[in-house]
Amino acid sequence: MAIVYAGRVFSVDVEAVRLRNGREFKVETVRHRPSVVLLPMPDREHVMLVRQFRYSVNRELWEAPAGSLDPDESADAAAARECEEEIALIPERVERLAALFPAPGFCDEELIFFRVSDLREPAAGSPHKPDEDEDIHAQLFTVAEAKAMVARGEIRDLKTAYALTLV
Repeated sequence: MAIVYAGRVFSVDVEAVRLRNGREFKVETVRHRPSVVLLPMPDREHVMLVRQFRYSVNRELWEAPAGSLDPDESADAAAARECEEEIALIPERVERLAALFPAPGFCDEELIFFRVSDLREPAAGSPHKPDEDEDIHAQLFTVAEAKAMVARGEIRDLKTAYALTLV
């Protein structure tokens, strides 16, 4: 295996593999730490989404708050940290809903979906802030309105569209 790219968020490796039938070929794989996808819900009828500019698609998107696990961090701890970083609220309750591989044909990232609730403000001086490369706007929606945004094409992010099916 050869690492052909190593960046801040992901790396790419190439390796020769042999199928059970004996055929050999090269496989390129994007390596990405697992990520958490959050449904911050102050109550059963409302969900917080974030709007941010995504350079890869050159547009602003409505999304469920999400982020990668830090090395040696549990998914539950990452969910609580990302909630505070992206919407400036701490969840008292973190409920794991699902875990899926969004693009296993070329990427090993696992998305772990959580409902986070019983939200409260963080203590003064908390170190958890948005990443330096993020300009995030959080907004509260009814769950019904968020699902209608998916139906109207206003939510174009697949992880968010799927997350909303879980509530």
